[in-house]
Amino acid sequence: MRTRLSGGRAALGVVVAWLALLGGGLVSAPVADAADAGPRFTQRATIAPGVEYREFSVDSSHGTAYGHLLSIDLRTPGLSLDLVHPGAVGARAPLSQLAGRRGAVAAVNGDFFNINESQHPGVEATGAPVGPAIAAGHRLKGAVPLGQRFGPKLPPGTGTEDVIAVGGNRTARLDRLSLRGTVRTPHGSLALRGLNQYALAENGIGAFTAAWGRTSRVRATCGTDTDRGAPCSGETYEVTVRKGRVSQVAEAPGSGPVAADSVVLVGREAGAASLRGLRVGDRVSVRHALTASRPGPLAFAVGGYPIARGQQPLAGLDDATPAVRSAAGIGASGHRVYLLSLDGRPEYRAGLTIAELAELMLALGADDAVNLDGGGSATMVTREPGTPGPAVRNNPSGGVERAIPNGIGVFTAI
Repeated sequence: MRTRLSGGRAALGVVVAWLALLGGGLVSAPVADAADAGPRFTQRATIAPGVEYREFSVDSSHGTAYGHLLSIDLRTPGLSLDLVHPGAVGARAPLSQLAGRRGAVAAVNGDFFNINESQHPGVEATGAPVGPAIAAGHRLKGAVPLGQRFGPKLPPGTGTEDVIAVGGNRTARLDRLSLRGTVRTPHGSLALRGLNQYALAENGIGAFTAAWGRTSRVRATCGTDTDRGAPCSGETYEVTVRKGRVSQVAEAPGSGPVAADSVVLVGREAGAASLRGLRVGDRVSVRHALTASRPGPLAFAVGGYPIARGQQPLAGLDDATPAVRSAAGIGASGHRVYLLSLDGRPEYRAGLTIAELAELMLALGADDAVNLDGGGSATMVTREPGTPGPAVRNNPSGGVERAIPNGIGVFTAI
């Protein structure tokens, strides 16, 4: 039976009861007796008002893991979270660059993403993330179909629409963002099934805006709803709408930037057949929104793999496969956020299983948590006062920073 100690929620420096390596759960013991089994904190620093950084080591089922933790108190005046990204959905850059360009005081890597296309020769990997994304209150993209995602198998009841987010009330929460959209044409209305996504649902129509960037849109018509590696569709059509009128049509998806006054519609199978009825000059309007499962506007959201809700780990988490991982957690009724990234040095590269990661986030004080992209993507950066830019805190497992599509940035106005 898992034991939660109130001291672990009040102060991260208090060692809490941890996983019983041979028993498959947490041991219940006095704090003093658990000193060798729980997270052992070493370095500590204040990055900015309300932002604390700590390093720790912890024994896991596969060896010792070393971690880096940010604790962010969103009640601190001037403190906020937002998405850091390269300026285009279909683009990547190292986290230190993403955070530095935006002036973030700290950041951790974000969502899983379309990292390769080995199963589709000749098709460009887009670098676009799996889940929905909102930056500074503006919707950037929707979620790809479940079968098209990259990353470990999800626990039951979760999907690609799940996000960690911060609302307009400066309170963090786990939520789910669903795309709602319509393409209105002279022949009737068509359902919109995608927004700046590297994969579209079968028979669907997706919209690509200026936020997508210049990356090829061909990948959106490859794979199926259940098989990411399935062949690309042979039935496609693309329509460019500029200032409310069709300005161009094409048999296959193209590439290159989308103008700010335009939207490119890409259809596959039945969606392609519907778009074929449009002619240059036709009036077309495209409307879309990301609808949350809970009320209230969102200032920021990034896709995540849920691992804990309501102070409990989710059922079905993998407890066998260790890896270098990153995570984000929420505590104190949404007022505190925990950002974590494990170290990728060879001696610590075994990392944690997802089940162990969930237990660790709960032990650190989170009530809800998500697993973020890991492996070579796992990165944390911070900017010390008086320094020109952020520095990488952990050791990426690939030896250098990996280019990634987005991250969770910490910002202060003070």
